[in-house]
Amino acid sequence: MTTPVCTGASRAAAAATGHRRYPSFSSYVRARGPVLLRTARSLTANPSDAEDLLQTALTKTYVAWERIEDHRALDGYVRRALVNTRTSQWRKRKVDEFACEELPEREAAPAPDPAEQQTLHDAMWRAVLKLPDRQRAMVVLRYYEDLSEAQTAEVLGVSVGTVKSAVSRALGKLREDPELSPVR
Repeated sequence: MTTPVCTGASRAAAAATGHRRYPSFSSYVRARGPVLLRTARSLTANPSDAEDLLQTALTKTYVAWERIEDHRALDGYVRRALVNTRTSQWRKRKVDEFACEELPEREAAPAPDPAEQQTLHDAMWRAVLKLPDRQRAMVVLRYYEDLSEAQTAEVLGVSVGTVKSAVSRALGKLREDPELSPVR
């Protein structure tokens, strides 16, 4: 965004030709505020957000007030500040806010039954113990010891590709285990 800059010589020329139509920033805001607020409202969904957006854009305009040579360009300057500010807000906002009458209550997830958890744990270990030694070792290192594929390969002295394919086959066997079918 470029700001028209007023030099000493051009200030005198601007004053002589009437380029400074507003004697003060306050007079500009009083005269053009309602029109600019409509523009801000068109950029936001909430009237309060529109007012905040306009205030931010007007603050930027106030800071640049002395550098703006041609006051006929003020509306364009403020509109550009409105759009740029709204775009920055939109980029920063990750989650939209929604007004509601009541705060939503989180439904508490039922606490898992310790007996069911132990039954599942035991069934999983019985299924893992049915795997061939090499696959069992890879599954234990990958998922129980939480080693990466590269670390598992290094510990067992095999390639990463071997770990990937063996673990994939082992997981397929575990999915097919009838003792684990109630879990699915």
